[in-house]
Amino acid sequence: MSLLETIIDVPAEHEKNVFGQFDAYVKLIEKTLNVTIIVRNGEIKLIGDNDNVTKAKSVFTQLLELSKRGNTITEQSVNYALALSFDHKESAIVEIDQDLICHTIAGKPIKPKTLGQKAYVDQIRKKMITFGIGPAGTGKTYLAMAMAITAFKNDEVSKIILTRPAIEAGEKLGFLPGDLQSKVDPYLRPLYDALYQIMGAEGYLKNTEKGLIEVAPLAYMRGRTLENAFIILDEAQNTTPAQMKMFLTRIGFGSKVIVTGDLSQKDLPSGAMSGLDVAIKVLSKIEDIGFSFLSGKDVVRHPLVQKIVMAYDAYESKLGDTKENNRKFSRKSKKVTIQNMERRKPGDKGHREK
Repeated sequence: MSLLETIIDVPAEHEKNVFGQFDAYVKLIEKTLNVTIIVRNGEIKLIGDNDNVTKAKSVFTQLLELSKRGNTITEQSVNYALALSFDHKESAIVEIDQDLICHTIAGKPIKPKTLGQKAYVDQIRKKMITFGIGPAGTGKTYLAMAMAITAFKNDEVSKIILTRPAIEAGEKLGFLPGDLQSKVDPYLRPLYDALYQIMGAEGYLKNTEKGLIEVAPLAYMRGRTLENAFIILDEAQNTTPAQMKMFLTRIGFGSKVIVTGDLSQKDLPSGAMSGLDVAIKVLSKIEDIGFSFLSGKDVVRHPLVQKIVMAYDAYESKLGDTKENNRKFSRKSKKVTIQNMERRKPGDKGHREK
């Protein structure tokens, strides 16, 4: 094993951003890639195995480039850059950063942060209907909202329609007080949150009063034809097959549709089939419909959320294997029992006539 030593210059104004608080990102890279990193006077000295040092240098180079573009480096950025380094796709993180969708009301840029998110955004641009499917924290709804608001501001559509099925997450809330809007607001709160952050409360209220932005439960879509609109169906895993078919057949000319859902978080009654599951099977071969499947690698919330998602995926996969093995064992035991009964002679106790 040959050792390699290399030095990277980091301008003083980018040190804190690239190194992290108390050099947290440096320690993370050092531990993950098994290299020795010495930080001194605006220089990073990397010492270690040739391949690992090359990866570490590339990760720091990409993070420095992101910082120079005005991005705030987060632990998620570092973790993703490290993950890409093992696939030899280190430069992808900078390429992804070039795709600016829009800015929030506070001026923060909204961009895809992973390869999965970039593919999702590209599908939305190309296809009339896009399904964004993946676990919590992968930015499915937020990116969809950003694309909708951008299309609205650019006069590509005349209105935005946001909808989701009104179903409790495993709880019975009973009768909620207030008028109709008050009753449905709790179910639609995540959509409001994204709208306020990107468009601002004032912009949202102004466009809502004009009827240009509509937030409503899925049941209210029946009987309508939605033309020249950007339509988002959120939490689609909680639709029934009939609801999904009803929604998809509302679409008129000039409209674009995004359907988002997490197949691992269904709140439907036990045994009920999800409309999202059926739609994936039925519509997967239609050319103008795109499917983007996001994974735990695309989680952009706190790094702990990514670990939680992956832990649950592993548990559910193991649970599924156990159930399948139990079913196979049960079928095999039943077959052996029948064969044994059939082998017994007439008159024997337990003999089974064919």
